[in-house]
Amino acid sequence: MKDQQRCPWCGDDPLYVAYHDNVWGRPEYDNLALFEKLCLDGQQAGLSWITILRKQENYRAAYDHFDPQLIASYDNSKIESLLQDRGIVRNRLKVESIIRNARGYLELTEQGHSFSDFLWSFVDGQPVQNHWNSISEVPVYTPEAEAMSRALKQRGFNFVGPTIVYAFMQAVGMVNDHLTYCPQHPVCRDLAGKG
Repeated sequence: MKDQQRCPWCGDDPLYVAYHDNVWGRPEYDNLALFEKLCLDGQQAGLSWITILRKQENYRAAYDHFDPQLIASYDNSKIESLLQDRGIVRNRLKVESIIRNARGYLELTEQGHSFSDFLWSFVDGQPVQNHWNSISEVPVYTPEAEAMSRALKQRGFNFVGPTIVYAFMQAVGMVNDHLTYCPQHPVCRDLAGKG
């Protein structure tokens, strides 16, 4: 029955289904969780998200659990070590992007900004609830994603183009793009609660 279907992008892979049901579209406000997710979404460029999702624990181990202080101090020796790590995507630009992003994160926080508040300001601090009926209606990026992308790039971040940023915004619940018939869409959850 159509009203019981999930968003079609997650297919039937158990890891992807769990991610769809328990993570994607749920508002995240923790500074470090947001930093990790933004970095991981950048690693996805040119790949499918499931590839990165399967490597998430490897990334956490390789990048000191996404501690920006530690990552910002990585030297050439550490970069070379990461480029030999089969548990992550071994692309020099992507490896170096996480280091750049850590430095951007630290610069932002040293200026007295909360990373979470900075990011959430692009949606006025509230999740945007969309009502798409088909995956073909969901945009690749929005003006808000373009604005966030520009602001991040100005602060030294990279692998943060508008498409990557919009995927990030969807994942961390700044934008809820669960389709209207998906059990994870708020309307379906409200109906289930009344049943």
